[in-house]
Amino acid sequence: MLTPDSSRFWPQDGYQVGISPPSFDKQFVRDYLETLDWDKTAPGPALPPRIIARTAEKYREALKRLTGHELSFR
Repeated sequence: MLTPDSSRFWPQDGYQVGISPPSFDKQFVRDYLETLDWDKTAPGPALPPRIIARTAEKYREALKRLTGHELSFR
């Protein structure tokens, strides 16, 4: 199965011609990193917990939309 990073998945209800739709890939992290004063050399900056949590939410939503299953942590 292709991943949200190897293929672009968008919610159909959020698609509009000419507008970048919300996605389920790591673009969210890239967009956050672009707000930082970072010269893009290793090591990269640490990600705040809110960015990590939101990214995980995006991947869980992609899983649910593509397979109908939810991932739960116990």
